[in-house]
Amino acid sequence: MALKRTHYCGLIRESHIGRQVTAGGWVLSKRDMGGVLFIDLRDREGVLQVVFDAGHISPADFQAAEGVKNQSVLLVSGEIRLRGPETVNPRLETGTVELKAQSLQVVSAAQTLPFSLEEDARVREELRLEYRFLDLRRPAMYRGLQFRHRVQRAAEAFLWDRGFLQVETPILTKSTPEGARDYLVPSRTHPGAFYALPQSPQIFKQLLMVGGV
Repeated sequence: MALKRTHYCGLIRESHIGRQVTAGGWVLSKRDMGGVLFIDLRDREGVLQVVFDAGHISPADFQAAEGVKNQSVLLVSGEIRLRGPETVNPRLETGTVELKAQSLQVVSAAQTLPFSLEEDARVREELRLEYRFLDLRRPAMYRGLQFRHRVQRAAEAFLWDRGFLQVETPILTKSTPEGARDYLVPSRTHPGAFYALPQSPQIFKQLLMVGGV
């Protein structure tokens, strides 16, 4: 039976100890200790250590875990338990707990990566853009998206509290004769006609003001 995620990796805490959970994400790293595998599973919220013990999981699932490469996408079901004192990782918010795997589903098996996703890896921009879905998994990229989200939310909240109404005006409109060159986009529904970036965006603001918005 297909597994279904119940918790994000990075949101699991000591309050979840003893609970059965299913976490999903991509393989950040893997360590083989001989009969026991440690996989760091990462999703949008953070990293969770998953323990695969050959004595407590089916041989097929353990073999599948042995064969996964970094950035493979997994769903893992099992019990959350407290880490031993010597294995606590204070750098992670989930560093005091781990998921003891009982079943595994390999959602997507990764091939050899075209470039390293390490924080300090230097990669040509053309290669990053070719594999943009991998590039977005780099921590720096995700932090940038999170920061932009928080700034936008803060700006919207500031304006909302002061009675402003957010109205989206057109990004493309009818071309108007201006001094600057138009950025034209051909219309598929009106052959021979074009849309353009607004040369006078203040017109929309004026329309809203006169319209009483």
